[in-house]
Amino acid sequence: MSNNNKNIIVTGSSRGIGFELVRQLSDRGHNVLAISRSMDTLENIPTKIHRLAADIGTQSGIDLIQTYLKKIWKQVDVVIHNAGKLIHKPFAETTNDDFESVYRTNVFGVAALTRMVLPYFVQGSHVVAISSMGGIQGSVKFAGLSAYSSSKGAVITLMELLAEEFKEQGFIFNTLALGAVQTEMLAEAFPDYQAPVTAAEMAEYIADFSLTGQKMYNGKVLQVSSSTP
Repeated sequence: MSNNNKNIIVTGSSRGIGFELVRQLSDRGHNVLAISRSMDTLENIPTKIHRLAADIGTQSGIDLIQTYLKKIWKQVDVVIHNAGKLIHKPFAETTNDDFESVYRTNVFGVAALTRMVLPYFVQGSHVVAISSMGGIQGSVKFAGLSAYSSSKGAVITLMELLAEEFKEQGFIFNTLALGAVQTEMLAEAFPDYQAPVTAAEMAEYIADFSLTGQKMYNGKVLQVSSSTP
């Protein structure tokens, strides 16, 4: 499969790693569909990049993406599940609604979008889920992230299962468990923490992996962290 002119879907593309991903992948000549919940948050993305306001945590959002694919793209080569929701509060104060809202984006939305895109995949199509070191069993954990980190553990297992289920078709599923990256989401949750890696640096790694990782990995989780966390 050639690295030239791939059709790549990136969710959570309005800021942070997702914003850098769509910019870098587009600059490399690929066709990128940048997805975010609101068109207002997509205004800073260059107009040459396909932009779509859709909430993957809702059926209407999934339907919008499907309509786009039917009209514009007949094939999807890469999906980068970068959209994420983080709630930082003590577990005793975390409600069922909090858990559901986090899982709706971080797990259910990932499953729904992947399921919808399956008919557009070809042999070698690569799905990359962006998880967290907090989702790795045995890693250092942080209080207040019960919903977020457990959802990131769930998506790791989901990708392992899909790799097994679709190995005969040649569809590839991998997960990158990221350490701390200096993004808006991190700053909102932990204002005093300074991460060792920038969003642009991490996006470059993810972009490279999304284009080439399927040659060496399937059903794997790679820990991408220079520190703990």
